[in-house]
Amino acid sequence: MLGYLLARAGLDVVVLERHGDFFRDFRGDTIHPSTLDMLAELGLLDEFLRDVPHTELRQFQLVVGSQTVPGPDFSRLPTRCKFVAFTPQWDFLNFLAEKAKRFRGFHLMMQADVKELTRESGRVSGVIADTVYGPQTILADLVVGCDGRHSTVREQAGLESDDRSTPIDVLWMRVSRRPDDPNLVLGTIGDDKAMVMLNRGTYWQCAYLIPKGGLDTFVQRGIEALRAGVLSLAPFLTERVAELRTWDDVKLLSVKVDCLKRWYQPGLLCIGDAAHAMSPIGGVGINLAIQDAVAAANILYAPLRGGHVQMADLEAVQRRREPPTKSTQAIQIVLGNGLVRILREGDGVRRMRPFVFVLRHFPFVRRLGARTIGVGFRPEHVATPEATS
Repeated sequence: MLGYLLARAGLDVVVLERHGDFFRDFRGDTIHPSTLDMLAELGLLDEFLRDVPHTELRQFQLVVGSQTVPGPDFSRLPTRCKFVAFTPQWDFLNFLAEKAKRFRGFHLMMQADVKELTRESGRVSGVIADTVYGPQTILADLVVGCDGRHSTVREQAGLESDDRSTPIDVLWMRVSRRPDDPNLVLGTIGDDKAMVMLNRGTYWQCAYLIPKGGLDTFVQRGIEALRAGVLSLAPFLTERVAELRTWDDVKLLSVKVDCLKRWYQPGLLCIGDAAHAMSPIGGVGINLAIQDAVAAANILYAPLRGGHVQMADLEAVQRRREPPTKSTQAIQIVLGNGLVRILREGDGVRRMRPFVFVLRHFPFVRRLGARTIGVGFRPEHVATPEATS
């Protein structure tokens, strides 16, 4: 998104992608209303909704024990699209990359794995990347680390972070889906278990929550114990849980919540998960990253065009985006700690009763939850121009 916006403003941008394609099976699927608004501001919304396969959800549901409880309601959001679009992230990235090709300053290099930062006169001046043509040095007025929670860029830069993690991990797995299955989205909670199920059309992408570091315990109990846990939360899967044959069918997502103390150095900026790893709770990570990209483009396109990005410009990006990031993380941590107590101590259905009562009887709480998830604390709007030549 940042590459698209800067190229649209007439700048030369090189986007490096480590892999040969964007396909990663265990990525987020949610394109939230705030992101859909940005697409509208760029004139891309109609094409996205027409050309990219997606499903639209206007209200999430939560299953607690045997009860189905209404969750966040997006129908009254002050946005163009009053729904969350569920689409595989690789389809969204392919869409953006294809649209960016019309800008002559946009250059996408696939299979380009950044290994080192280059420096000149105390300033980051570029990167060295392994490519299909061998090592290449790419020089730039500004290097932006967008390489996720295990960022090579931030590691190479030696940027320090504050760990704010909640003690929870996620087991990702897929189970086939049938047309008559219920459409669970926000999640299902039992006495000592919790799981989110994302509708991927022909299959469910399941996120089964466990205490942090608890994978070894599950492995020792055998895959049968995991199947039983999934089935207790989603009884309609019946014999389909047998598709989880071995632990090779299960991937561990180690949940990490942190925030860099400083997102930048001379010639370098980190955004998205590279600057602040988000919990999967609420599925807001991709949308926070896109908000970062829009804010960075709004603040930096003029200094970049003039060829003199100052530390104050980079600090302005962090100053704008850090408060909404930390506010979102604080909510994720509170919710995550509550889930950890259920996983470790049990009695989840009883513990959830006050929460269920509030969701059932106070619609404004559902709308507030939808605004927090769908819009966020500081929604960004595109302010970069589109170059005429």
